[in-house]
Amino acid sequence: MSVQVGRKGPGFSMQGIIRNEIRDIHLDDYSGKWVVLFFYPGDFTFVCPTEVTEFSERCDDFADLNAQVLGVSVDSVYAHQAWLKELGELKYPLLSDITKEISRSYGVLVESKGVSLRGAFIIDPEGIVRYQVVHDMNIGRSVDEVLRVLKALQTGELCPVEWRPGKPTLGKT
Repeated sequence: MSVQVGRKGPGFSMQGIIRNEIRDIHLDDYSGKWVVLFFYPGDFTFVCPTEVTEFSERCDDFADLNAQVLGVSVDSVYAHQAWLKELGELKYPLLSDITKEISRSYGVLVESKGVSLRGAFIIDPEGIVRYQVVHDMNIGRSVDEVLRVLKALQTGELCPVEWRPGKPTLGKT
């Protein structure tokens, strides 16, 4: 079963790498914060490093919005460690869904290939999925768009097409 906007996001516990240290990371660790959970196909690929590093470069923008970024692939934490030697340190945890259970529960696993599509989910402080987008493996997503949607969600108001911070909303729902 895949995730649906407006429902509680599937909980998880995965090993992850942060500051070259392996840690257990749980969705519940971020209760009370917004979570930007993004899935990518795999380490040592072509498009993935562009997204993984861009999310890291924009991590402070997310932190300013009380949001924690979490990156996930089906690679092992040891593959993540080796890959990060090439990429450099990230400002957020890179999680290992080696069992593919979490990718499956979020509806992004391509069973035939054993990897995840490029899925991005915004989960609110109460654990409700408020946004999801899934891309083909060959197309990188826009970190600017994820930030724009997070800001729109945080207004608590109706936001028209192409809404940007500072522009008028359509008021409360």
